[in-house]
Amino acid sequence: MKRRADDPRWGRPALLGLLAVTAVLYIWGLGASGWANAFYSAAVQAGSASWKAMFFGSSDAAGAITVDKTPLALWPMDLAARVFGVNTWSILVPQALEGVAAVGVLFAAVRRSLEGSLGRPAATAGGLVAGAVLALTPAATLMFRFNNPDAALVLLLVLAAYAMVRALPGGSTRWLVLAGVFVGLGFLAKMMQAFLVLPVFAVAWLVFAPAGLGRRAGQVLLAGAAMVVSAGWWIAVVALVPASSRPYIGGSQNNSVLELALGYNGIGRLNGEETGGLGNLDQQAGIGRIFASELGGQVSWLVPAALILLVAGFAAARGEVRFGLTLWGGWLLVTGLVFSFMQGIFHAYYSVALAPAVGALIGLGSAVLWRHRYGSQVLATAAAVTAVWSWVLLGRSADFLPWLRWAVLIGGLGAALVLLAGVAARRVLVAGGVLALVTSLAGPAAYAVDTARTPHSGAIPTAGPGTGGGFGPGGGGGPGRMGGGFGGPPGTASGQNGGPPGGRNAGSGGGPGGGMGGGMGGLLNATTPSSVLTKTLQENADAYTWVAAAVRSNSAAGYQLATGKPVMAIGGFNGTDPAPGLEQFQEYVKSGRIHYFIGGASGGGMTASTGSDAAQKITEWVSENFSASTIGGTTVYDLSIGRQ
Repeated sequence: MKRRADDPRWGRPALLGLLAVTAVLYIWGLGASGWANAFYSAAVQAGSASWKAMFFGSSDAAGAITVDKTPLALWPMDLAARVFGVNTWSILVPQALEGVAAVGVLFAAVRRSLEGSLGRPAATAGGLVAGAVLALTPAATLMFRFNNPDAALVLLLVLAAYAMVRALPGGSTRWLVLAGVFVGLGFLAKMMQAFLVLPVFAVAWLVFAPAGLGRRAGQVLLAGAAMVVSAGWWIAVVALVPASSRPYIGGSQNNSVLELALGYNGIGRLNGEETGGLGNLDQQAGIGRIFASELGGQVSWLVPAALILLVAGFAAARGEVRFGLTLWGGWLLVTGLVFSFMQGIFHAYYSVALAPAVGALIGLGSAVLWRHRYGSQVLATAAAVTAVWSWVLLGRSADFLPWLRWAVLIGGLGAALVLLAGVAARRVLVAGGVLALVTSLAGPAAYAVDTARTPHSGAIPTAGPGTGGGFGPGGGGGPGRMGGGFGGPPGTASGQNGGPPGGRNAGSGGGPGGGMGGGMGGLLNATTPSSVLTKTLQENADAYTWVAAAVRSNSAAGYQLATGKPVMAIGGFNGTDPAPGLEQFQEYVKSGRIHYFIGGASGGGMTASTGSDAAQKITEWVSENFSASTIGGTTVYDLSIGRQ
């Protein structure tokens, strides 16, 4: 790409440097996280062995049940695993590259919004600031080094916002439709969460687009149609394929992807009525949730400053910049409020969806206000507020770099004083602005580096060091407080027989019993089987469709990743899906399709208050009709041997 005549000479090297630093932050030491979220890693293993399993997002290559999300986020990992084999790097590097891409696209979106009114140098600076904020947000560092669907979702939504920015100057229908396509693909990554930006995008276009209201409305309808097609084609295929010819739709009670999208992963997340779910494990719902003890350090460092710059920047800006502020400000407010008040399943890492909006608002607002008559006072206020809030957040992890807390406070307040003066020489003001930026990013950068250097595994990882107490209800916690479980036995330090090492939030691996440990750990983290059990499961494996069956996906995932062979996940993620039912399971056993049933998987731990009890019935039937044996400390039932 040729450099434009008005591009600053430092622009391209600075961008390449930002992307390089982001890549190092997101990729360095990835191997230490092992399988990360084994639930999705097992699905990648299945997708690497079967195109059908890949398409449907099946938990195992034989296609018993899918993961409880639409599968687009798995597909890059599936393809990487097909090329490079099933290992930590092929599973995690795709998310890291998605993170680098998201930073680059956010830079481009912010720069494009600014260059028409501020010129290329100021626009480039604003884009770099936006990209740096996103890259260094702790929740972003966590998710772009992990294999949850959030990484793909964030990239697709940032691409959608970029397409909106590209569409505005000429009122381009083509770019607006492309924005709809990206949102639809976001749905295929993480379902209804992708649609939180829709009202914002629609209103922003209807207000700012350069055309008559009728044309603008028609364009919004076209973009909506494109979104429906890009999101709905996979749904349509699943609906048309007979249930007997595809895996059961995990997370649903009626084998319906629409039920999954609208219920468990839709309205149920808002009102807490997710049939088959665990309910809201985070009781901090309310206006302070984003700033509370668990979420504060994940994403909130620059949220107060972003809100200040949104209001002041909107008053000072015009045209495309106002459109950009509306787009990103609405994204932050709508998504933030939904996250704050939702009563269903909510985890701190969801907050990564706020990071692009925070970064964009900081980049847009600071660039606009830097040249505004009263801008230095606003920037001084934002710097001072950020310094104080960073001081509070760093105080929640008092043992983590205790000197940084005071350095940020003193540096930030000092920068605010320089900016507040407003009459200093330009070089002094520039120095004050740089100091404000450095001190504002110091806290999240430190948390991001801590996140990158710490292995993470399990289903509910958290970024940064452990916190204690803090603003809002329900303070406290520490490393492993969610992913590690509530009172579960210690997890295995390293995988066996191909199971890579775990890390922070690894929690309970089920212990020697191999199934559920006590507390959340047994439910939300994969089992690590012994070498003797792994060898036993692999013997004569090709004679069976499934080498074993185990209750709950995370239990099954550990055995599947260790053996490389299909393991049936009875009941899906929570063990509450009616898949398979008792009669179907009995038929599988009768026809010799399942070799072993692994016991202990349904006892202990947290369970959902709703959903199917098929897993319990299967467990009882097996224990009543087959002889138990202990292999490597794990209770197993050989289903190939006749009943008792």
